[in-house]
Amino acid sequence: MTKLSLTLEGDTHVIVTREFSATPELVYRAHTDPELVKKWLYGPDGWVMTQCTYEAWPGGKIRLDWEDANGENGFYLTGEFIALTPNERTEHVERMHVPDATPDTHCVTSFAAKSGGTLLTLRMTVADAESRAAMLETGVEEGMEASYARIDPMFAEA
Repeated sequence: MTKLSLTLEGDTHVIVTREFSATPELVYRAHTDPELVKKWLYGPDGWVMTQCTYEAWPGGKIRLDWEDANGENGFYLTGEFIALTPNERTEHVERMHVPDATPDTHCVTSFAAKSGGTLLTLRMTVADAESRAAMLETGVEEGMEASYARIDPMFAEA
């Protein structure tokens, strides 16, 4: 529905907002059902998710692996879910392995009804200003938007 907006707060926060045409229930489901996660969370075209462990319950594990179109430049993410409020909020910790693990990023995602669709707000808290700068240098904004752009069409087909 809209492209994402990324704002910075203090030295350690990144706030992402994006509107979707799909309902909060569907957007939440896209963020908690591993079969759906595999269909949209793989960044720019040409990347492939090769592993998806997504145990969406408190204490559940996360492991996502990606490769580029040539089967190279792979990296992965690990983490754990902390709390979930169905159709409203998820909270988890994640770390990227590129190849070494980054410091933990604490992520809280909320799903609010707005104009018949959903306003997603993702608040990421990183360890320090250096970690945030390194995250932003990876092109995270473009990769996130490429992934998020797949959510509404996924539910339009259903």
